[in-house]
Amino acid sequence: MLVVTLLVTVAIGPADLSVGEVARSIAGHLGLDVAPVPRLHDAIVWELRLPRVLTAACVGAGLALAGAVMQSLTRNPLADPYLLGLSSGASLGAVAVLVLGVSLLLPVAAFAGALLALVVTLTLARVGGTLTPGRAVLAGVAVAQLCAAGTSLVIFWTATGDSYREILTWLLGSLAGATWQSVAIAGSAVVVVGSVVLAQGVRLDAFAFGDTAAASLGIDVERTRWTLLVLVALLTGAMVAVSGSIGFVGLVLPHAVGALSGPLHRRLLPSVAIAGAVFLVWADTIARTLFDPRELPVGVVTALVGVPVFVVLLRRRAGTWGA
Repeated sequence: MLVVTLLVTVAIGPADLSVGEVARSIAGHLGLDVAPVPRLHDAIVWELRLPRVLTAACVGAGLALAGAVMQSLTRNPLADPYLLGLSSGASLGAVAVLVLGVSLLLPVAAFAGALLALVVTLTLARVGGTLTPGRAVLAGVAVAQLCAAGTSLVIFWTATGDSYREILTWLLGSLAGATWQSVAIAGSAVVVVGSVVLAQGVRLDAFAFGDTAAASLGIDVERTRWTLLVLVALLTGAMVAVSGSIGFVGLVLPHAVGALSGPLHRRLLPSVAIAGAVFLVWADTIARTLFDPRELPVGVVTALVGVPVFVVLLRRRAGTWGA
């Protein structure tokens, strides 16, 4: 489904492209002996649409995977990748460089902001006690509010002219500026960090029964939680750095996929990563084509789709979540 989605969505757009042309263009750039594609169509595929579609797939996979891990670590069905203030920290860093006119540094600034928010959140959560899911969530809320206030202050004090529109588009989530560099950043994070996270499936299963049960199974609870939180921060920071803040992917998809795959993380984690990739690629395709030539921020589309789906899931699983 993911492969078909990639080929079909690259072909969708104002230019009259076929799936066959898309496949031949990609094959040609990979060095395979295929019939040539017209130069203009080849440029549209390779330089414009394919980087954007691949970035969307990587971001969707990363956010969905991070959301599933956060929900397991915190034992909170409403947890998402941004729970620890990562998105707000990344937004503060990104807005700071946008208003300064150095957008080339945006991925670096967003990533640094997300990591700084994580460090502050975990430091606050450990003040006066051990790191627990409840304390981490409360600290994350506080840091998120602080970073949001800082972002608003920066915008109010310095943003002028077209920078308002650029900042708003980034804050709502957008893949319009995706390049092969974006693919490299998001793809590397998904492959490297995602592989390590996937290997932690058994430990995440143990966390479902609480810290005491996990410790009785021989798991170093404190070390494992810190390690996984840092990995989620790295993964989320890389995703936010190239796409802005895209909501509901990491919140809804773990529940939707978990209803089909079951709770075991060795099945849930790879399934939710693929589902996240497919979902965000189609959401971004809708965002860039529905009101062509205008383009919606993809975060608007994910919210419009995610909220009704989450309401349905909430009604079906009210008894389980209420417990």
